[in-house]
Amino acid sequence: MLRLPTGFDARHRMTGCGRFRPDCRLMSYGSRVVDDVRRLAYYVDRILKGAKPGELPVEQPTRIYLTINLKTAKAIGLTIPQSMLARADEVIQ
Repeated sequence: MLRLPTGFDARHRMTGCGRFRPDCRLMSYGSRVVDDVRRLAYYVDRILKGAKPGELPVEQPTRIYLTINLKTAKAIGLTIPQSMLARADEVIQ
């Protein structure tokens, strides 16, 4: 029996996409949690040294990662194009 990731609705053949890899039911597209925590530590350090939070710049991630879960795609009968698989940083079999 094939166990599907949580968040998968087999009756309606629907699944979700998330930002973080642990949430990857079909796809995730976003920064890594480790990178976000490192930047958070930088901000905390600046605030503890006296910087005003409202004066700190807003940053965007410098690297975005694409993860595709082929097991879920196969379970719902979805074919992921080879070009998309080639661009993925990680493919979950």
